[in-house]
Amino acid sequence: MSVSTPPLIDASQLHTYYGASHILHGASLAIGGGEAVGLLGRNGMGKTTLIRTMLGLVRPASGAIRIRGTDCTRARPDRIARLGIGYVPEGRAIFPNLSVRENLLMAARVGNNGRCDWSLDRVLQTFPRLAERLQHGGAQLSGGEQQMLAIGRALM
Repeated sequence: MSVSTPPLIDASQLHTYYGASHILHGASLAIGGGEAVGLLGRNGMGKTTLIRTMLGLVRPASGAIRIRGTDCTRARPDRIARLGIGYVPEGRAIFPNLSVRENLLMAARVGNNGRCDWSLDRVLQTFPRLAERLQHGGAQLSGGEQQMLAIGRALM
């Protein structure tokens, strides 16, 4: 008999409001480790609210959020980040006055396993264009380079 691993993120029956507006009506989503999941829908369907709720940026009125089997329904975003969940915001939100190196290093943290799985060297191997632009400020990067930087920062 094999023991199954809990999903990386398991959100179930989430109801989230912005004021009196009921945005999520019992939304559920499970993501396993190593999975790539697409969340599709028209504007205003609650995609961003679902993500923000799972990350602790918005509190659900009801439902449950588990990360690696740990209840995180009311957890603060910093606790969720310490559990290894990263977020790449739609607008990238890089620091335009910091260099590429500084943007990456300011986000470096030990993973939930006590190791640094994503070092600066590993990010630069994954995104070699960033290695060429280490001393450039965030505002000096193209849109694609800024997106690489935002993903690299989330990985670190």
